[in-house]
Amino acid sequence: MNKPSTWKFSPALQASAALHLGAVAAWGSGVPWPWALGAVAVNHAVLTAAGLWPRSTLLGANMLTLSAQAQQARQIALTIDDGPNPQVTPAVLDILDAFKVTASFFCVGKAVEEHPQLARDIVRRGHSIENHSYAHRHHFSLMGVVSLRSQITHAQDAIAQITGRAPQFFRAPAGLRSPLLDPVLQSLDLKLVTWTRRGLDTITSDPRVVLRRLENRMAPGDILLLHDGNCALTVEGQPVVLSVLPQFLGNMQRQGISVVSLRNAA
Repeated sequence: MNKPSTWKFSPALQASAALHLGAVAAWGSGVPWPWALGAVAVNHAVLTAAGLWPRSTLLGANMLTLSAQAQQARQIALTIDDGPNPQVTPAVLDILDAFKVTASFFCVGKAVEEHPQLARDIVRRGHSIENHSYAHRHHFSLMGVVSLRSQITHAQDAIAQITGRAPQFFRAPAGLRSPLLDPVLQSLDLKLVTWTRRGLDTITSDPRVVLRRLENRMAPGDILLLHDGNCALTVEGQPVVLSVLPQFLGNMQRQGISVVSLRNAA
């Protein structure tokens, strides 16, 4: 299990705390309470909006792109969420093998426990498994510190014990989070990763649309998101990711762009 380190709140959260104290002081010094309460309400609205915007950095460090070195090396990172799924993940692995690329699988801890051999196979075939919480709760962003830490450490321990490798990165379910998440991740030495672009392949059944979303204005250094769990199905009944991946990876090869896992990026 990761050893806790000192918590350090982001500048935005430090400013929020200062605003709360200032509002109390202002009210105590005679400022009408509606003004003080209004300032606090606006502050909460801003923090809530930041949590609903996955790419926001207001609530703490958030990896959105790869390093400058990776950009210069013409690399992009492929991340695959919500697995492992025995109905989809093996075929995804075969496609990745065929194109000789690596990916980062943000796995649900409970699914790793249910399919341990599949999780080991992901790692054996050169990919990394990262932390996507233990149970992928829809209300993850509403949890308190204790529940957040439990969801993350439970997944961290399960993945480490089954694969022999502890995750280095974390992605929140649906990318949604609260101001409480960053201190928990800091204490566990995990880096929050979202994405540069995503295919929305859990809700879109047309592979052409998913592919267009991934490739539109794509650039070296981008972090892309697809899913091997909770996949939408094509009209033929095939998981969309299995239709999109071969086309996408072929296009990247023709453009001279390397597809890598987060850990293999320059």
